[in-house]
Amino acid sequence: MAFAVDEINRNPDLLPNITLGYQLYDNCQKLGVSLRAAMSLASGTEKEFFLDETCSGSPPVLGIVGDPGSTHSIAISSVLGLFRVPMVSHYATCSCLSDRGKYPSFFRTIPSDSFQVRAMIQILRRLGWTWVGLVFSDDDYGVHAARSFHSSLAESGGCVAYSQVLPKDNRPTELQRIVGEIKSSSARVVVVFSVEAYLLPLVDEVVVQNVKGLQWIASEAWSSSSVFHTPRLMPYLGGTLGIAIRRGEIPGLRDFLLSIRPNDQPDNNPGNNMVRQFWEAVFGCRLEPPAGWVEAGGDVCTGQEDLRDVETNYGDVSELRPEYSAYKAVYALAHALHDLLQCVPGRGPFSGHSCASLERLEPWQLVHYLERVKFTTGLGDRVSFDDNGDALAIYDIMNWAWLQDGSVQVENVGVMDESAPAGQELTLDEDRIFWNFESKKPPRSVCSESCPPGTRVARKKGEPVCCFDCISCAEGEVSNTTDSAKCSRCPEDFWSSPERDLCIPKRVEFLSYQEALGISLMTASLLGALICAVVLGIFTHYRNTPVVKANNSELSFLLLLSLKLCFLCSLLFIGRPRLWTCQLRHAAFGISFVLCVSCILVKTMVVLAVFRTSKPGGKASLKWFGAGQQRGTVLVLTSFQAAICTAWLVSASPTPHKNTRYHNDKIVYECVVGSVAGFGALLGYIGLLAFLSFLLAFLARNLPDNFNEAKFITFSMLNFCAVWISFVPAYISSPGKYADAVEIFAILASSFGILVALFGPKCYIILLRPERNTKKALMGRASTKT
Repeated sequence: MAFAVDEINRNPDLLPNITLGYQLYDNCQKLGVSLRAAMSLASGTEKEFFLDETCSGSPPVLGIVGDPGSTHSIAISSVLGLFRVPMVSHYATCSCLSDRGKYPSFFRTIPSDSFQVRAMIQILRRLGWTWVGLVFSDDDYGVHAARSFHSSLAESGGCVAYSQVLPKDNRPTELQRIVGEIKSSSARVVVVFSVEAYLLPLVDEVVVQNVKGLQWIASEAWSSSSVFHTPRLMPYLGGTLGIAIRRGEIPGLRDFLLSIRPNDQPDNNPGNNMVRQFWEAVFGCRLEPPAGWVEAGGDVCTGQEDLRDVETNYGDVSELRPEYSAYKAVYALAHALHDLLQCVPGRGPFSGHSCASLERLEPWQLVHYLERVKFTTGLGDRVSFDDNGDALAIYDIMNWAWLQDGSVQVENVGVMDESAPAGQELTLDEDRIFWNFESKKPPRSVCSESCPPGTRVARKKGEPVCCFDCISCAEGEVSNTTDSAKCSRCPEDFWSSPERDLCIPKRVEFLSYQEALGISLMTASLLGALICAVVLGIFTHYRNTPVVKANNSELSFLLLLSLKLCFLCSLLFIGRPRLWTCQLRHAAFGISFVLCVSCILVKTMVVLAVFRTSKPGGKASLKWFGAGQQRGTVLVLTSFQAAICTAWLVSASPTPHKNTRYHNDKIVYECVVGSVAGFGALLGYIGLLAFLSFLLAFLARNLPDNFNEAKFITFSMLNFCAVWISFVPAYISSPGKYADAVEIFAILASSFGILVALFGPKCYIILLRPERNTKKALMGRASTKT
């Protein structure tokens, strides 16, 4: 501070023609002394002294630099704030001092602990440490920093494994308990907010209990302290990462320090007493030796000794951190006063646009200018205060490297700059960090390992949020991020992958032409249609033979054509369902089968009519079953089915449907019937005709052998009814493509039954027993029977 004042007084551009002075007070690490000194300065009751004949009396106090302690600063600024006396601290970091309502005239050139906490959180996040221990001192600095750290860590997703308060009285039992807690915890990272005086006893106990393998995170209060850099402690504290006040360089400071002489200051200057004590301690002599001092061999100081000739840390200006903050604090007051004196009357910031006067300067007027002060130091560092009186936050990230020769080197491995763009505040060179572990890598410090994609976090009851279990996502749900809080359900047409980290399209299922079942059914359908074509060709070739001409050959040809259509319509049930196939498949099936059964019904009726003509008076009934009437009957019966199908398609047409009821992981494409009543009417009408045909054929089963076609019709209709009665429960209970397969099987089974029963015996006679394919043979059999 003295150097800064001297430098300002020698600067012609800053406060020209004005000389600054200062008064130094030692707070003796006691709150009462600090408070008494501040009140003495603010009230002007300190001892009067004379600088020269033109300047005497109590000098005006423009501001106070200090106090370095947060607790002292809280007490002092609470009182000084009532009088709006500006106080600029270079080392008080408690975030509570940012409360402008309580401390309206407090400023500081060191960042608040809230910024320090944010820097620590950034480091923890960068290195993946979410499970940390917390140790803090039992004072305003430690308590407020710990409180801020708790809340900030929770917001960032981390957890405090334990929180321990350092005892002020250094009770051994309490220290043993704290170290025991640290030792037993699974947290490998320990964050400490404390000054070195409170922390050193704890570190001694760590050595006693031999607690190694910890990563220490130091607050700015002890991150640069050399008291810990000893061969005894470094096996335990080596690799410590710390937050440090920004290091600065002050040109000329070393020469200024080394040029101080005890005789340079007036004897009435209290600061000279401090210089004299320092001088005597460094050189081991006395400036004013007491009686017997010389006789005892003591040296007498001349006051002209050279400080360069002794090895002390006094002239070491390589690590100016708190000192640099004090330097900036003095310059902040000087620049505020300079801005105040540059005020142009009539343009001032006070009442009536007035300016402040140096002769009648009020402290609150200087506070106004301090709030707006902006300047740049010789090193290029910008200095200004925000609305809370806090300076721009910038920290150095320090690392304690324990070298092979046993020495300690404090390395600057990064910077935390709050003024940097969002996301770029922390710069950390991880390759330069010394890790005090066998692996030479950063430790893992998590309560639970991260949940990989495909799982979700399940909190453990009664434990911190960082302690959790990883539970696999349920079927149909995925998570594609680490530590996902919940699993997301896949869209309707997608399903979860086996790893549950990706939604993949669901497998599609329908009766395909490429699968074995589809190929088998298609082959059977085409085979049935081919057989019908062959039989039709045989009947066409032998159309003039008695077997073909018997019982209306036209109906036989129509029956073969309908059977061929029945076989071919089953192909509509194979392949991916589409609107036209869904609408056509049941209509084609229903009309084809009604055409087939109608032909069989008419043939059965003709058999009965012909039998009745063989009896007396029965020829009259045959006129109702001529060829025209037979064709008309078939057409009318088929038209009813066509009308049913038309009404069904118009009112509630079958449509393709993606069914996911059967399997969650695949889509079953099927045709929904639309109207159950329409589908039921279609099947019911076919069943009614089939039952009538069966009933009439059964009644005609005992006709003479030359009319034995009724037996074959009975057998074919019995097979037809059995197949379709079995079809209903099988169709209802079959899922997806198997329902289509069941329906195709029913169509094929009933069609093959009719084809074999009705046309098998005739083809046998035509091809293998041609001697029986004569009118004489047929009539002869009838005569023999009669």
